[in-house]
Formats: sequence, C-alpha cells, structure tokens
Amino acid sequence: MSGDDRHPAIEDVELTDVFAALADPVRLATVRTLAALGASPCNELHDSAGLTVSRSTFSHHQKVLREAGIIRERINGAQRVLTVRTQDLQTRFPGLLDVVLRQCPESDPAN
Repeated sequence: MSGDDRHPAIEDVELTDVFAALADPVRLATVRTLAALGASPCNELHDSAGLTVSRSTFSHHQKVLREAGIIRERINGAQRVLTVRTQDLQTRFPGLLDVVLRQCPESDPAN
C-alpha cells in the first residue's frame, strides 16, 4: 500500500485485479463515465452514469474499483471526489485503459 492506505501503490496493482473489477458492467460503466468527466463527486457520478443500482451497492462498486487500483478517492469536505488513476494505470499497464474504454462493447449497467 502507498502512504494512503485506502489506495494501493501502483506497483502493487495486479492486472488480474483490474480485469476482475472491470468485468462487472456497473463498474465498467462507472469507469467509462468517470474517465469522460475527469473527476466527479460520487453522488453526482451515480446519476451521471445512469446507474439503476442503489447508492449502497454503488458504494461497494467504488470500493472494488479503488482497491483494484483503478480509481482514486479524495475527500473534499463532506464529498468524496473520484478520479480514474489514468496516468498510474498507463505507467503500470501501457495502453490497457485506452483499450478497455474504447474496445469493450457497451454494457447495460442495470445488470
């Protein structure tokens, strides 16, 4: 883990964990939306991604993405602002995020 125990150091991020996290349609839709937005408070991201899962389920998905090393969470007052760890992932797995975001077929995040 890095100095921030909630986020793994990029050298500890495993490809299998990234693939497992992105295999879920809700998480993939979340990452796609977040990548397009750049950064978003988690409550706004839920609405922007058009997700039909409950907020508590969405919180679980955020945790999986964070623990897999895909997103970063920053506390800003009462809000949690999320970003994709684009540069970190590009350094660790060159081109992977681009391929995942561009080549995966659109999925139904309601499932």
